[in-house]
Amino acid sequence: MTVPDPIPYDTDIAGAAALIADPTRAAMLRALISGRPLAAGELARLAGVSAATASFHLAKLLDGGMIDVARQGRHRYYRLAGHQVAAALEAIGLISPPLPVRSLRQSREAAALAEARTCYDHLAGRAGVELLDVMLARGLLAKDKDPLSRTSGGTRFDVTGAGARTLAAFGINIGEVRRARRHFAGECIDWTQRRGHLNGALAAAITTRLFEAGWIECGPRRRSVRITAAGGVGLADTFGFRAG
Repeated sequence: MTVPDPIPYDTDIAGAAALIADPTRAAMLRALISGRPLAAGELARLAGVSAATASFHLAKLLDGGMIDVARQGRHRYYRLAGHQVAAALEAIGLISPPLPVRSLRQSREAAALAEARTCYDHLAGRAGVELLDVMLARGLLAKDKDPLSRTSGGTRFDVTGAGARTLAAFGINIGEVRRARRHFAGECIDWTQRRGHLNGALAAAITTRLFEAGWIECGPRRRSVRITAAGGVGLADTFGFRAG
């Protein structure tokens, strides 16, 4: 006889909150929110701790399910355990006081992150917010009218007929995106812009395609991305989005 899974009474946020609350672990998680795997040595440098201290904290994050590790030969690379962790970190950022800028380098990094960056696997910053705006304004996306979507945690979007044609021409298979094991298209409140950018499987697919087409590239600052010359033309022609 199959024993049914127990029905959860509630969620226990204390363990996850305790993991994130440590300053060293918080610094490591912030570094990994770009979606790029990093070695322990790089995470130690970014957190300002020794290799031994970094190993201790990485083990805690692994045990807590916050990060995953992949081995390549003798090297180990760490990344967030999934988009849910990234979404939780971004949400906490909205209710957290900002870290003060203490150097010219930090000032330039802050400006780059506010302009365009990755939020785990999708575009964020001013570029991400304005791309969502133009897709809604041009009727490529529409707010989901399903009443269930309004009670499932924030705004949800669906692709219109015009949007499906535009995205197919851009190289995105909407049917394949819908089969992803995550919600299709929703909204993150961007912590630098305090407005929404697109998230979910569709946002990840668009961002992956933007990188593949060479329309965006990794910027010189942590997590930042840069719209290329080809991207400026392509985004304007395809989505009506004009950078800068």
